[in-house]
Amino acid sequence: MGRGRVELKRIENKINRQVTFAKRRNGLLKKAYELSVLCDAEVALIIFSNRGKLYEFCSSSSMFKTLERYQKCNYGQPETNVSARESLFKDISEYI
Repeated sequence: MGRGRVELKRIENKINRQVTFAKRRNGLLKKAYELSVLCDAEVALIIFSNRGKLYEFCSSSSMFKTLERYQKCNYGQPETNVSARESLFKDISEYI
């Protein structure tokens, strides 16, 4: 017997919402680590809580290098998306 499907909507109870965030954050960080180890993939994960606290995982030695590599990739997206991505990268670089 498996678990039922969770209804995706905002959890109104603040304490339950924080507990759920912590559990799911830890699960997501674990999955990112597992993906990097099992598949020898370069993985970067950035999570901001609703309070603005930063949680991050990077499989390589430097989050900056991974983000720099991401910025250099261009998958044929329109120029507006590229400039938005560059702006985001600049903001992240300033934060780091």
